[in-house]
Amino acid sequence: MTDVTVLRSPPDPDHSTEAGRRHPSIADKIRMAGQARIGAVLLLIGTAAAILWANLATGSYDSFWDTHLVVGVAEFQLDFTLHSAVNDALMAIFFFTVGLEVRREFAIGELTSWSRALVPVVAAIAGLALPALLFVLIAQGSGEAHAWGMVISTDTAFLVGALALIGPRVPGRLRVFLLALAVVDDIGALTIIALVYTEDFTPLPLIVAAIGLAGIYFTRYLRGGRGPVYGTLAIIVWLAFLASGVHPTLAGVAIALLVPVYRPNRRDVEHALDLARTFRQSPNSDYARAAANSLRESISINERLQSAYSPYVAYVILPLFALANAGVVVSPEILMGALRSPVTLGIIVGLVVGKFVGVFGSSLLLKALRIGDFGPGLTLDRIAGGAMLCGMGFTISLFIVDLAIEDAQVANEARVGVLAASVLAFVLAALIFRISESVRPSHDTGLTLVRPVDPARDHIFGPVDAPYTIVEYGDFQCEFCLKASGSIQQVHDQIGDQLRYVWRHAPLQRQHPNALADAEASEAAALQGKFFEFERGLFSDQENQRPSDLLRLAARLGLDVDKFERDLTSARVTGRVQEDILDAEAMNITSVPTLFVNGRRHVGPYDANSLIRALEQANAPAASPVGVPGAGA
Repeated sequence: MTDVTVLRSPPDPDHSTEAGRRHPSIADKIRMAGQARIGAVLLLIGTAAAILWANLATGSYDSFWDTHLVVGVAEFQLDFTLHSAVNDALMAIFFFTVGLEVRREFAIGELTSWSRALVPVVAAIAGLALPALLFVLIAQGSGEAHAWGMVISTDTAFLVGALALIGPRVPGRLRVFLLALAVVDDIGALTIIALVYTEDFTPLPLIVAAIGLAGIYFTRYLRGGRGPVYGTLAIIVWLAFLASGVHPTLAGVAIALLVPVYRPNRRDVEHALDLARTFRQSPNSDYARAAANSLRESISINERLQSAYSPYVAYVILPLFALANAGVVVSPEILMGALRSPVTLGIIVGLVVGKFVGVFGSSLLLKALRIGDFGPGLTLDRIAGGAMLCGMGFTISLFIVDLAIEDAQVANEARVGVLAASVLAFVLAALIFRISESVRPSHDTGLTLVRPVDPARDHIFGPVDAPYTIVEYGDFQCEFCLKASGSIQQVHDQIGDQLRYVWRHAPLQRQHPNALADAEASEAAALQGKFFEFERGLFSDQENQRPSDLLRLAARLGLDVDKFERDLTSARVTGRVQEDILDAEAMNITSVPTLFVNGRRHVGPYDANSLIRALEQANAPAASPVGVPGAGA
């Protein structure tokens, strides 16, 4: 007789990690808030401070931002106001980080798969076109219809921060959808700034910029000292854009698109780990420097730069931009003028109505036509809330106000419209999310399998048409999943071909550092028809799952190791694992193994006898009884 460990449930890591700390400190609360929320709050603080400053001391606000800065040597000098220094220089860094994100999404992110990218791409295009059309229709008699660029773009920082504050309980797939949409939205906005709002164009300096950009591209091939070279060439390109008349912030985007991005190479990671172990055994400055350099070089320059600059953008640059640009003088006369202004009305209608109808309407149409991959959890009610959040056009809208409108009074009315639209979009989105969540009882979340078993997609052991199904969401580094796999094997031994077993990924990355790599490696093995062989190999040696161990396991199973390594970093493999992770989040899976018996979540012990009883009680065909001796014992 085989001994079976009967477990009521595996420990929930989300609860166990917090059990010992009932009263987190202020620093802990700040860390838990996340960069997106903190950045959005600082952006709001900067906006409020600008409005108060402009209304309490109008003269000092204007004179401060009109202060001139002169930088240069001998006859070569640059004369900036503080306002233009923020909008032309600091915002170039903001657009640089936007460009890095765009580059990453197209190389290794959501926009690598057309089926996943189709829905947010179409929604983003509709969300660019419809607001501009509505603005032109409303403002055409004002003489400012050319400023339609103010309503085209969504503020990504506010979007992510607001989603974290007021979004649904499980926002994972909605967040991915909105981030992909925001990337396409940013591309459209940047293109429009370059093509529509560039004046006094001088082509000659762009030749210098092109040479500098070529130098940035080839800098990746230098063996060392790339940082100073990137920095010097970036300054040259920025100055060349400034001299050409093309808005210099676009230099940041052009540079970012040439910065290399790639997933970490497993052998580079392994080499870094070996150097770190060498340093631990023989601590000295040479080994420390070598280990640090190797760890840094295993991560792409794109991701290192995003990590380095994003805190400065979120915590310094965007709040400063709000402080310099959101100084709307609010008086009864100005408010009455804004209420009557077609520009203000066009901005509010364009951002709030146009964005919502464009994003939600196009998504609704695609879903009705069964075009594109929405995925479990990306429901129409959640898309409606996200579409309303897209009406928060704060940063780029204010940026284009400064580029497109010369009349100070009209510019003030436009800023009132941008602020009003952003507040209105936030409030309406919060209301939509609140209603959406209230009609979706939390206790029902995750009781039913959200993605039906698909033989063309899923890893199935047993006949695909078997009357009984067990779906496991698991983690190859989890000892409880190892025990569950043993129980499921016993079930299969007893009922044979009446059972089909399906594995899906839910790696607990905080608890198991190798879990995500294991999941991707198993998918790479699946592309060569060896998923379950690889699964058994991972479970048989949970202590040794480093990159080199995964390669040795692939070789032992007779896989083409070169193809295996290439597939490890492919969008097909990473996207497949990410789909399972988002499905698990949509079902509120926080611990593994989580089992679904004939589509219903299994609660209780998962020894073989308990699972067989659950199968008998499930809604299975009466003509196919399980009939397992001793199942009721």
